[in-house]
Amino acid sequence: MTYETLLVEMGADYVATITLNRPNQLNTFTTPLAEELSRALKTLDADPAVRVVIIKGAGKHFCAGIDVGELDGKSPMELQAWIQRMETPLVTISEMKKPVIAQVHGVAAANGAGLVAACDLAIAAETARLGLTAINVGLNCVGPVIPVSKSVGRKTALEMLLYGELMDAREAQARGLINRVVPAEDLDRAAHDWAAVLAQKSPIAVQIAKRGFYVAADMEYHKAFEYMNEVFARLCTTEDAKEGVKAFMEKRTPVWRER
Repeated sequence: MTYETLLVEMGADYVATITLNRPNQLNTFTTPLAEELSRALKTLDADPAVRVVIIKGAGKHFCAGIDVGELDGKSPMELQAWIQRMETPLVTISEMKKPVIAQVHGVAAANGAGLVAACDLAIAAETARLGLTAINVGLNCVGPVIPVSKSVGRKTALEMLLYGELMDAREAQARGLINRVVPAEDLDRAAHDWAAVLAQKSPIAVQIAKRGFYVAADMEYHKAFEYMNEVFARLCTTEDAKEGVKAFMEKRTPVWRER
């Protein structure tokens, strides 16, 4: 499948990479990019040769948000449908079976910061900066703040939403928006190596864990335990679970059957 605004690469180690490919426009979201990103994510999620997906940006920055040039001439109803399209990839990630890792460099602003937060995991160059910056041009990031608030909590999310400042990668890590921070020159290798390690885990266990996490996250405390216990019981009946335990007892590398 070909794309106009993305580059999609398939690795031999079950890791696929999506590159936002509008470097001259700071990889800002447009209608084509948003639609292609959702389509690419769904396609990779259905591909048995893929276990982990990395999202990164071409050029100097990860993603500077949404191309505001698409704002003009739209009615309120059209604007609502338009902004929903911009945010659809952020929802798509949570609905995927396979984990998605954000590889962040340069600036991740507004919907770009939302995309980082929406990814299951994130690794950043130590020179990266992230923020919900739309307030600075008289708009706001009330969509992107939803996944951001899930990572950083209410007070930090509101501060980011209302002040629109960029935070550096180390602060973003301390706040829970980023998992790992590495030197800029090591980012490509570190991100791929990290993804490759995850790709060697039992695909079924990883996918069930991700799905269970997202479903349980919005449940009442005791109901979340009940649900997760059911998830665990189902996982224990899979061939991969049996193979994993057997391989551990026999001190050998497991051979995943993905069923």
